[in-house]
This record gives sequence, C-alpha cells and structure tokens, in this order.
Amino acid sequence: MKEQIDATRAEIKGYRITDSASLEAFRIRFLGSKGKTKELFAELKTVPNEQKKEIGQLLNELRAEAENHYSTQKEMIESTASVDNELDLSRPGDADPVGSRHPLSLVRREIIEIFSRIGYYVSEGPEIEDDWHNFTALNFPPEHPARDMQDTFFVEKNEKEMALRTHTSSVQVRVMENSTPPIRTISPGRVYRNEAISARAHCFFHQVEGLYIDKNVSFADLKQTLLYFAKEMFGEKARIRMRPSYFPFTEPSAEVDVSCSICNAEGCNVCKYSGWLEILGCGMVDPNVLSACGIDPTVYSGFAFGMGIERITQLKYKVNDLRLYSENDMRFLEQFKGAI
Repeated sequence: MKEQIDATRAEIKGYRITDSASLEAFRIRFLGSKGKTKELFAELKTVPNEQKKEIGQLLNELRAEAENHYSTQKEMIESTASVDNELDLSRPGDADPVGSRHPLSLVRREIIEIFSRIGYYVSEGPEIEDDWHNFTALNFPPEHPARDMQDTFFVEKNEKEMALRTHTSSVQVRVMENSTPPIRTISPGRVYRNEAISARAHCFFHQVEGLYIDKNVSFADLKQTLLYFAKEMFGEKARIRMRPSYFPFTEPSAEVDVSCSICNAEGCNVCKYSGWLEILGCGMVDPNVLSACGIDPTVYSGFAFGMGIERITQLKYKVNDLRLYSENDMRFLEQFKGAI
C-alpha cells in the first residue's frame, strides 16, 4: 500500500498541466469520484488494523498534496487567461521615447565638419589651466584685467596660479609647443568666466577656436576661410564684414559680423536693425605668441579665430536666452528631435 501511495505521489508531482483541459484531466484522475485517491481510500479496509492509522495519515497527506497542486495550477491558468483577455495582440506596441541631441552638440559637430573639410583637425586640452597656458604665453601683460578675480575663476593663487580656462586658446598654446608647422587645428570646448548669469551671458559657455600656422600665411587667407565658414553655416547668401578690434594674442585683430539670416540683412530686432550680427573674433597671431611657443616668427606666420557655440546656435535656431541651454527643460530640448 505504501508503494502505491508513493507511486501516486510521484505521478501527481510529474503531471504536466498547461491549460484548462489538462487541469480538468488532472482533477478527474486524482480527485474525481473514480480517481486514484478514492481508489486508495477504498483499499484502506484491506489493510491490517495495526497499519490503518499510519496508512490513513499517508492517504490524507496524498489527497492534500493533490488538492494543493490542483488549486495552484488553477490560479495560474486563470490569471494567465485574464491577462490574455485584457491584451489586444493586434495593437502595435508602445514605442520607446527617443531622445535628441543637445542643440549645442548639433552646432559643435557641424562646425567641426565644416572645418574638417578644409584640413583642420580637432585638438583638446584640460579645463583647469596654469597661468602660462591661459595668459602669459598668449601675450597677456601682468596688469591685464582678464587676470583679475572678477573675470577668472582661480583654483589656486599661490606660487603656481591655476584657474578654470577662460578660452580654448590655451589648447592652441599646447599644440604650438608640441607641434612643428604647418599647423591647422580647431579647439572646441567649455570655458569659464566670472560673469553674472542672464539671458545674454553665463558663467560657463562653449567655444571653438581655430589656428593656422605656416609660411606666408596672410590676412587674406583668414578672410577667405571665415567667408567659407559663414556660407557653409548660414547659407550661400551669407556675407561677412570685418571691424578692427584688439586681442592680446593677435595683431592686427578684427571682429567679424555675418549678414543677418533672420531678416535677410534687411534689419530686425535681433540684429538691432543693422542687418549684421557679430559671430567671432580673429586676427594674425602675434609674433610674441609664436616666440613664446618655440616657433620662429621670422619664418612662420599664422592666423587665429574664436567663436562662441552658443552665439552660433542662437543665430541658427533663433534661441533668445542662453540659460535655456543648461536648464534641461524637456520642452526646449524636444524641439531638436530629428535634427542632424
């Protein structure tokens, strides 16, 4: 009798139930009025009296196991059926939300692509710089106001001054120190200046600065390069004009304006009805800078230029507040989905 009970228990555990039909077959086989459990209980009367208590207990345990197994499988099948009934398998699935590139990243990549087509390569450097690379090698005199605490975030001002770089020109110094002309490079990156945050200014922003050094480089080469950039970035109708300016590391120096693409240079509130928008500063590399970086200014000459990516992005996408770039407002960022 014990062997029959053990065999039935093993059969219950190994019985495969996959749907309502197999569940009902299990109930009939083990729990029905003519099932195996009932048959074993019927044979209990043939067991000797001294074993009836033990066998009866085993039979009760067997019936409980069969009932528990049946209940568990029934709940599983019913819950699965419930989920299947709620699901419309003919409906399309929910699409995962798609992110977008940040507008500054889009413009940065476009600027890099434009200059890479005329042979410029990308160079990068540290965001924390020493005085030599950030100021001295770039011909900043000791009394220059950019060295003052009100403009620069100094990290250390003891024997060796360290500061958050105020421009990516520091990368150009490193390139000139470690390269032999000809040099044709652009340096994109984040820079920092101690300014009040407003719609037109921020304490950190992004620049792309360019440098070209070779024999017989002229101001005409600089102008043609920047005209090429303006037409590639703002369209074939774009025009540029250059105004005299001053930078410690270039001589002569100029500010560059591009014809306003918003009003087609006819005049609007963005360009203050002048038809022109300032986009960058530039000039011929000062001989003192070349000498400081170990390049002979009697043999080589060059030009440099620098632009704010935020400014170019503002013109390209008509963004009127610099703070929008760093606030992570999804309503703003989602406008650039699909942009390449």
